[in-house]
Amino acid sequence: MKSNLILKITSLNTIVIAIRLVISLIIQRVLAVSFGEVGIAKIGQIRNLMQIITSTASLGTFNGIVKYVSEFTEKKEKLNRFFNTAFVFGFIGSFLSATIIFFRASWITQSLFGNLDFLELIKILAILPPVIAINMIFGGLINGLSDYKKYAKIELVSYLLSALLLLVFLYNYQLKGVLFSIILTPILHLFVILYIFGSTIKKHINVKNLKVEIPFAKEILGFTLMSFVSSILLNYVELDIRTTITNKISANEAGYWTAMTFISKNYMVFSSGLFTLYVIPKFARIHEGSVFKKEVIYIYKTLLPLFGLGMLLVYFFRKLVIEVVYPNFLGLEPLFKWQLIGDFIRLAALVVSHQFLAKKMVKTFIITEFLSLGLFYVLARYLVVVYGAEGVVMAHLYRYIIYFFIVILAVWNYFKRQKNNLGYE
Repeated sequence: MKSNLILKITSLNTIVIAIRLVISLIIQRVLAVSFGEVGIAKIGQIRNLMQIITSTASLGTFNGIVKYVSEFTEKKEKLNRFFNTAFVFGFIGSFLSATIIFFRASWITQSLFGNLDFLELIKILAILPPVIAINMIFGGLINGLSDYKKYAKIELVSYLLSALLLLVFLYNYQLKGVLFSIILTPILHLFVILYIFGSTIKKHINVKNLKVEIPFAKEILGFTLMSFVSSILLNYVELDIRTTITNKISANEAGYWTAMTFISKNYMVFSSGLFTLYVIPKFARIHEGSVFKKEVIYIYKTLLPLFGLGMLLVYFFRKLVIEVVYPNFLGLEPLFKWQLIGDFIRLAALVVSHQFLAKKMVKTFIITEFLSLGLFYVLARYLVVVYGAEGVVMAHLYRYIIYFFIVILAVWNYFKRQKNNLGYE
């Protein structure tokens, strides 16, 4: 444990996630009992929208910041110039996001919920993009420095406060209150970051005059494109599939699938911090295929057994999970096996595919993500008609089986080209 950074990050992450999981289970049960399958589906819609805004508000700068902070930690002047450009990108992304949300609020509300009952909430959402952009920039710094202890503390405190806020608004304002609390969560998160990480931010970020420097702008634009594909299109696809399930089958089936994705996201959080705190910074410093292969095997040997054991426990206790968290969600049980196997393969594929982010392989990343999302969208639209919500999680599994082999081939080709170029030189 002392010498294994992955286990250090994972063990601390596990404590945080265990606490989050307990609270999340309680909250999900309260929401399920209060609003049923239809309410859960609506909450899924607003969360997908928040993910899209998170990407557009910062113009995808997060992973770029992680990469360059990890590489240039000691080069303060270069980092300051990079952050000048990153803040300009955040300002542009925030302005565009806020403008679109405010003036297209009616269309967004109608598309998400099928009516205008939540129009005021969507309009309020237009004030949040600047806060979200700053969150992403500061979050990129935390992850780039691999400061996993402060990261864990920020994640835990933010989650506890947001959970408390959700319960208070649920008690006073029902479903609208829940959706409003989700919208306010980024503001809480920013205050927590400034309180816990403020001194480190002052040390590493000294933005005197905001200006775009072309070399850094070109670097960030690559990550903007990758973020557009991985986050915006992914959440758009999920929104569209949920709407398709509602229209072609029922809102209840949409609720079952949304509940399954909530469960999945709870245990997938276990690995998300590891990717930005360890994998991207580590891969960014690796330049040989043999070293990369050794590192991937090392990550697999450390992470996959733990993850696999956890997923087996989730599967064997699935009935208890449904009874405790989603009572009366009778159509949820058949979804578990497909989702869990798909997520295990997804984790193995994501470890390798983070090489695309670490080395800013923009074209490769975009092509593989388009293939992945295209497979999921086409398969889900076809299988949902035949198998209902179960068809969507079947599509999830088939997608990641194919995606896994695609990313392995792409990374193998990358290192083959690197070796040939070095041999040529």
